[in-house]
Amino acid sequence: MPPSRVPSVLPRAMRLVRFQPPGGAEPRLGLEEEEGGGLVDLSGAEPSLPRSMRAFLETGEHGLAAARRALASGQHRLPRAGARLLAPISDPEKVICVGLNYRDHCLEQDVKVPKEPLIFSKFPSAIVGPFDDIVHPAESSEVDWEVELAAVIGKTGRHIQESAALEHVVGFTVANDVSARDWQMRRNGRQWLLGKTFDTFCPLGPAIVTKDSVTDVHNLSLRCSVNGQLVQSSSTKQLVFRLPQLIAWVSQFVTLRPGDVLLTGTPPGVGVFRKPPVFLKPGDEVRCEIEELGTICNKVV
Repeated sequence: MPPSRVPSVLPRAMRLVRFQPPGGAEPRLGLEEEEGGGLVDLSGAEPSLPRSMRAFLETGEHGLAAARRALASGQHRLPRAGARLLAPISDPEKVICVGLNYRDHCLEQDVKVPKEPLIFSKFPSAIVGPFDDIVHPAESSEVDWEVELAAVIGKTGRHIQESAALEHVVGFTVANDVSARDWQMRRNGRQWLLGKTFDTFCPLGPAIVTKDSVTDVHNLSLRCSVNGQLVQSSSTKQLVFRLPQLIAWVSQFVTLRPGDVLLTGTPPGVGVFRKPPVFLKPGDEVRCEIEELGTICNKVV
């Protein structure tokens, strides 16, 4: 097939990314041809599309169809090595998080499994790219890791029914819910926000993997390693509240909009509950990976 011809049946599975081309040019939207593979310059293929992932998702099926055409065209390719991958979305309206959402993580803490989702948030300013540094704040001595599955909203909704909840999700990505445990557990009245939302405390990426690409989002292995040592290993089968329940629950209180990011909780193996506790220090490298979604790797500085 000539590279300029677009197949009559376009792919539905996609890996949406944001990247910075060589030379420090403005960020662009793109696609990974495959996990860890070469990139398709979506902004080059479809110049009329927004350059912000949030604005792109707000275009709905129009934008996704354009991305499918670009992926199928065989054109606008560039090598991965010359580009810097950025957080696939950097400007969501909301970053919503769920605590105590893995049964084995509850057992690790010797706490009861929640009867309702425990919701908190991060500010969008905490987001950094999949390979960017985590800045260890001078204000904390207990910085910890948390590998998490993140869902990205693609369709506006309020009071969403569980049966329709996944219609509001465009795809999934890997997150690290970096946490300052001293601020989360003892400072600020033991409200979680400040401990969770220091700048750089939400590495995200490498791609938004569209839901069509994922075999079963509730049966994905996820792992976290620190300096090459495996510290977390579990499966999304362990989720207490699955995605339809979470989306229905959260949308009772707030309108979910395209680009909103929902972090779904972390499995056991975090540093604070180790004996003795272990916390991140400058020079450490944290690697978070989720089956079918990809890997992020961030150095602590």
